[in-house]
Amino acid sequence: MILKYRNATPNDIEEIYSIIRTAIDAMERDNIFQWDDLYPTKEDFQEDVDKSQLYVGSVNGQIAVVYTLNQKCDKEYENGKWKYKDKPFYIVHRLCVNPTFQNRGIAKSTLLYIEKQLTEMGIHVIRLDVFSNNPFALRLYNSLGYSEVGYVDWRKGKFFLMEKCF
Repeated sequence: MILKYRNATPNDIEEIYSIIRTAIDAMERDNIFQWDDLYPTKEDFQEDVDKSQLYVGSVNGQIAVVYTLNQKCDKEYENGKWKYKDKPFYIVHRLCVNPTFQNRGIAKSTLLYIEKQLTEMGIHVIRLDVFSNNPFALRLYNSLGYSEVGYVDWRKGKFFLMEKCF
């Protein structure tokens, strides 16, 4: 399966939001309650598009994965015991595989693509937060060498702060 990555456009917003709603339903069937009507919103994705920070990976023209990549983080990220404090970094937000394409290695491929994308920019550190009650995401990030450096408690529960230098 060949994924083609590109910046998302305003024309992608409806499809992206439909994917997010479907993904929320799928997560809830697995008792993972990290997203809801309050987050993420269409406005979050529109803002990401406006700032050229939203990306999609497509298979045969259908969006299979979406993610935001930027240097913006919540104040709570200060709670992390970051190992690479002096290195520039980017943060992955709202990584979501379209449920139609799940269990095919797309999230892993996308994270490896992000590393390549950042390497081309001279960046070698990725940070993110992951819901503590999402065993699929935790297994993925651990398998790719991300390290837990702290946690934050947000509205939906505990989220682990993770970091990787590559």
